[in-house]
Amino acid sequence: MTDTTTQHHYWQGTFIGDEEAARRLVTLPAAVEAALAAPLDTETVLAACDALSRALADPAHPLRDRLAPHLPAGGEADTEELLGELAAFLGRGALTRKLRRELGGTAPQRLNRPDAKETVYEAWAPVGLVAHIAPGNAATVAPLSLVEGLLAGNVNVLKTSGADTLLAQHLLAELAALDPTGALAERVIVLRFPSSREDWLRLMCAPADAVAVWGGEAAVEGVAAHVPAGCRLVEWGHKISFGYLTADAWADERALTGLAEDICLFEQQACSSPQVVYLDTEDTGELHAFADRLAAALAARPAPAEEELDPAEYAELTTTEHLARLEEHLGFTRVLAAPDGTWRVIADTRPALTASPLHRTVWVKPLPRKNLIATLRPMRRYLQTAGVAGSRTDIAELSALVLAAGATRVTPLGAMTAGYAGEPHDGVYALQRYSRRVAVQADERFAATACLDDLARPVAFPRPAGPLLDKAAVQDLNRGVDRGDAELYFRSGGSTAAPALSLFTYDDYDTQMHAAARGLLAAGYDPARDRTANLFYCGGMYGGFISFFSILERLGGVQMPMAAGPDHRATAEMIVAYEVDTLFGMPSYLWQLLHEEGERLRSYGGLRKIYYGGEHFTEEQRRTLTESFGIEVIHSITYGSTDLGPLGYQCTESSGGVHHLHADLHTMEILDADEDRPVAPGETGRLVFTTRARRGQHLDRYVIGDLGRALPGRCPCGSHAPRFELLGRLGEVMRVATYFLNYRRFVAVAEERLRHVGEMQAVLTAGAAREALILRMERTHAAPEPAAAREAFLAAYPEVRSAVTENLLDFTVELVDGAALERTPTSGKLRAVVDRRR
Repeated sequence: MTDTTTQHHYWQGTFIGDEEAARRLVTLPAAVEAALAAPLDTETVLAACDALSRALADPAHPLRDRLAPHLPAGGEADTEELLGELAAFLGRGALTRKLRRELGGTAPQRLNRPDAKETVYEAWAPVGLVAHIAPGNAATVAPLSLVEGLLAGNVNVLKTSGADTLLAQHLLAELAALDPTGALAERVIVLRFPSSREDWLRLMCAPADAVAVWGGEAAVEGVAAHVPAGCRLVEWGHKISFGYLTADAWADERALTGLAEDICLFEQQACSSPQVVYLDTEDTGELHAFADRLAAALAARPAPAEEELDPAEYAELTTTEHLARLEEHLGFTRVLAAPDGTWRVIADTRPALTASPLHRTVWVKPLPRKNLIATLRPMRRYLQTAGVAGSRTDIAELSALVLAAGATRVTPLGAMTAGYAGEPHDGVYALQRYSRRVAVQADERFAATACLDDLARPVAFPRPAGPLLDKAAVQDLNRGVDRGDAELYFRSGGSTAAPALSLFTYDDYDTQMHAAARGLLAAGYDPARDRTANLFYCGGMYGGFISFFSILERLGGVQMPMAAGPDHRATAEMIVAYEVDTLFGMPSYLWQLLHEEGERLRSYGGLRKIYYGGEHFTEEQRRTLTESFGIEVIHSITYGSTDLGPLGYQCTESSGGVHHLHADLHTMEILDADEDRPVAPGETGRLVFTTRARRGQHLDRYVIGDLGRALPGRCPCGSHAPRFELLGRLGEVMRVATYFLNYRRFVAVAEERLRHVGEMQAVLTAGAAREALILRMERTHAAPEPAAAREAFLAAYPEVRSAVTENLLDFTVELVDGAALERTPTSGKLRAVVDRRR
């Protein structure tokens, strides 16, 4: 068992002692180079942090017992507050919000096209090695600073104070242990030593690409001496914050109470605690009257916990008070202090910003707003938070003034020390300071490459585990989704069952639309040239039309948002009038439109591309579209579901049901149709998806209802994203007359034997003597006679022939108009199988 009493350092997965740490510090550059050889997926960091957050928030989790010996001294309430702060920061929701705010998305390291019309790729890349020099007075700062380095993809070496506990070491060791890939452990080094050990500090900083320093000017100067030329120095130094009240506000009891809370909370130890309070006045009488009221408010606050000040703090406190009392005789100051010395209000007629000795000691000064910038700007390097109170107009005007003077935050009084998820720190975003913005310019060969990383390496997530989910289980999960995570509601098309509700956050929706947009580029869509008619169905909370509107918006493509409608003539006329060359829509709707308006659209001759979703064109239909209408590109627009969003996309080398997996969003399993086990490579099974990019829901191992098989090898397009072939839905396999019959097989026979180009639907009924199967085929100019079609199906499908021969099944073929085929009312999809037996 590891002896942590002498092994104070955590180095890439192992606790070590001083002697081993000294040896390894010499080899730090080589360790960094080895770790950076493989990129760190942001999802790896998010998953481990979220697991750690849940463990910290669980009072019964054994992790708490393991961390207990390393927690700072304090009562139970202090411990719970510290663990709660860590859990809140590390939760997936907080970290994904932080990533979106600071780096623009949850996968910022991927080289995507910021402008889809150009083959230019940009990403946020790690700087390399970040050295973190943590303060000794804030237990959570050290580990959370390193987590920020991990979010940016860096290797991190953290120095904690020689007087600190081993909380950072053990907390980060727990984080690394929650990552099955081992990638986090490779990027985490935590050392505990005093700043006087300059040889270690020099070895730690020498190979660094960025050095983050927490502390005052002396601490920053001490570290800066060891920072090599060209290395980024990130200073998180001490700051001064202040309150500012207008005449309307300084008589307001709520403002006074809020100000007193800001002063007393954390005993002014936070950089955002007010050290000075300014009044918008030049009147000394008003200044003294407010000081009296503030003193009364501080006296009404609960007394601070007893603490023993170190000699330097005590000396500063007493010296400040004594000097202020001496200046009372000169008319400059007035001192109000608690008899027990627990608080002090010093009214000073001179407006210059003056640092407080803290511990509930606050200056009150006059500063008319006309002099605000001139007074505060000389101290702009040190300014942080301004707590402003006044009318709405005052707050707007004063916010602009204090920000111009150098402050980086403006808050209401009572909220100066509070923050929000994703808030910038001291005027910058930390993750950007630990990152580089990089770009790759490519030529026209990359027109259909949406993400450069797909050509470089595969995305690999841990194998999913846990129970399988069906649609009913997902609907049950929806009932537990927090209202704050249910911002967008969609209903499924209901092609195989009753319509179901799907819930999204806008952030999740945005992530999915960007992914689908990348997939459309891979399929050959050209946003710089294509003119698109969006002909998906809309209304009734169905997401088809809305989603593809959003996708085209993100691509910057030219769009005519017509939507599917019954007036095919009007739609065709608009296609011609607006010179549309690309159609988006359901195959069944597009087929009807082209069938009914064929003469007009053939005469126009401008259609070049079709991108379809939800269904598939048969090979005969594709041939007709190419030969009769001049269509050059026919591709799936996306493969997805209302619950999970986009799951797969076609590249220019894909056809039929072949798709690439959106591997940055999901993992895919293919399980046996009857047993919950993986199929052999290349075999057909149930497609099961686990989504990795959802804030509001955890949809793990969702059995979507489709059948498919994995395709081996790398795609000719060059992408590493896994490929799979869709082979129908579970609902298209019919148990009829003791046989399992597959709708897709009927379609194949119709194409191959009968050259049928129209749509087809299977209708099942239960007769008095036996079950019946009616194949309803769309009537076209080349449609076969029903009797001849029936004989062709019987000859090509042995199971159907046997069922009929054994008098178990009545089998007939009917020719009907396309409009007579049953469709789902929301999406317009053709219902492949209509079962009327129940």
